[in-house]
Amino acid sequence: MPTRPKPDPSDASDRRSLLVSARRVVVKLGTGVVCTAEHEFDRPHVAALANGIAALVHDGRQVVLVSSGAITLGAAELGIHRSRLRDASVNRACAAVGQCKLMEAYAEVFQPHGLKLAQVLVTEDDFTDLNRYLILRQTFEKLLKLGAIPIVNENDTVTNIYTEQAPVFRDNDRLAALVLSKLDAQALILLSNVEGLLRMVDGAPDPGDVVSVVTEVTEAIRESASGKSATGRGGMTAKLDAAEIAMQAGGLVVIANGRAPRILERIFAGENAGTLFLPGTQRLAGKRRWLAFASSVRGQVTINANACKALLNGHASLLLSGVIACKGIFSSGQVIAVVDADGAALGRGIAECGSHEITDSLSSGAAAKGVLVRRENFLIFSGKEQSRA
Repeated sequence: MPTRPKPDPSDASDRRSLLVSARRVVVKLGTGVVCTAEHEFDRPHVAALANGIAALVHDGRQVVLVSSGAITLGAAELGIHRSRLRDASVNRACAAVGQCKLMEAYAEVFQPHGLKLAQVLVTEDDFTDLNRYLILRQTFEKLLKLGAIPIVNENDTVTNIYTEQAPVFRDNDRLAALVLSKLDAQALILLSNVEGLLRMVDGAPDPGDVVSVVTEVTEAIRESASGKSATGRGGMTAKLDAAEIAMQAGGLVVIANGRAPRILERIFAGENAGTLFLPGTQRLAGKRRWLAFASSVRGQVTINANACKALLNGHASLLLSGVIACKGIFSSGQVIAVVDADGAALGRGIAECGSHEITDSLSSGAAAKGVLVRRENFLIFSGKEQSRA
């Protein structure tokens, strides 16, 4: 029997076939899409996007909306200049005011469609703590089952937005990708004020040449993307980070101009709008996706050569007997980084015991027995992940 040819993403009908099967979709709207140049809610434009979202729902799809814009709307309401938003407390206050305005405005534009809305404000702890991560998924699942559209944003009123520590979200693009990963959604649509990933010509992006399809986010592609948006925290680099997360979760990603007319309708009709990112060939399982993208590392252990060999080549669990050094304070159930004797990152996993047990054993010289990280709870870094660890 002849093999069926693979879909060609450059062909409109095949491109549509890739998206038509996406029954659970995450749509992210950037600040430049939600707000006008005067930093007010762009009611006519967002109402048009609501038409597209409603069409997806009425077509039998489940939609989660990740929306930026709260801080911008709050600052405008309070009469605060954007230069003052570097102050974390001012930022939080603007977010508190802006969230009210944002949800009120969304309720108005979705009201004609008879759709139910739900506000879901999240913090990084809701993702980095595995128990809270699972509870949040249950909440999303119940809302979708009840026919509601969750409108998601980071709870900036209690978040230290500008911090020296590496954040889990960084921006709403990455948050949207983590939501896709959490819910096993099939498509992520990132709408902002850019047409898509632009092709580089003579060392500069060509506004008239949008890359149609991306199968892998290479270092060359990353080097071509730099800078942040004027109103949000993200930029093309942030969108590429989000796309890579979603691709490894088995999702399709489209980066497109959210101000283009009927953009959602055109995307799901298979038009060549924006840049389409195809799912990766090697999909990370759910717990390993959490370890890779959403977990927070609480400590670090160094292991000997025999433990490295067993872990990397023997598909074994990490035993306590292989640990030669321990840094940080952590308890059972928390995530730790694992490095070799030269300090090279090997991966991360969920600890079966606390750091005090390891340090006590190391200081006494007694041979430790038992498992530190079970194989199914360990993520081995690829070469690319090692370089970024």
